[in-house]
Amino acid sequence: MSSAQDLGIILEDTPEDVIFPPGDLYSDEPPLETELHLRQILLLIQCLEWLWQERQDFYACGNMTIYYSPRQRKSEHFRGPDFFVVLNTQRKIRKSWVVWEEDGKYPNVIVEILSDKTAATDRGLKKEIYQDIWRTPDYFWFDPVSLEFKGFHLLDGRYQELQTNEAGWLWSQQLQLYLGVYESKLRFFTPDGQLMPTPEEVARQEQQQRQQAEQQREQAEQQLAQMESMLARYRERFGELPE
Repeated sequence: MSSAQDLGIILEDTPEDVIFPPGDLYSDEPPLETELHLRQILLLIQCLEWLWQERQDFYACGNMTIYYSPRQRKSEHFRGPDFFVVLNTQRKIRKSWVVWEEDGKYPNVIVEILSDKTAATDRGLKKEIYQDIWRTPDYFWFDPVSLEFKGFHLLDGRYQELQTNEAGWLWSQQLQLYLGVYESKLRFFTPDGQLMPTPEEVARQEQQQRQQAEQQREQAEQQLAQMESMLARYRERFGELPE
């Protein structure tokens, strides 16, 4: 990402005719550092899309280029957050996020997944861009190795560090959800503290519930059979039960 950004700076004085057609801007992000990074990003996307499966007014994605050149150029002013959410927009597949093609909208929430290569930039330059240019209200970063987790909320144009609750979670005003570390992964939690599951976790829970219901049914049938057997033996010895 840094080399591509440097290229953007070098090309800043490119002639005005070097303008890419609207909607023809593909994401140009480098491969993720580790499998941990990939799985963490996918986890956040899956959980939020599952929670908001009935909504069509948001866009959540990760490792995607956001182009924000005032001159509408692909060759300058672009960044690729690891995970971001834009609210009050159309939920659809995109090649990249092009600010001038999206009514000037920037992400409402950003999460950067730290690595040895990107940590300094995520804590420094990117934080400044998200604060001063993008005006992203909620910014978080998370290290999947050390489990470092911090969050910031934009207040009067400056990022103010968020304070964790008793569980160690941070509140996102934009999402109206908590973010917190659970089993070494960054997860979403509802305002009342419920873990937001993945579709796979929901399927497993439903399967367990079906198995438990089946076990309870079998136990009830066994108890009924035992009662009927006891009643049959009683009748053999004493006749019918009195009215």
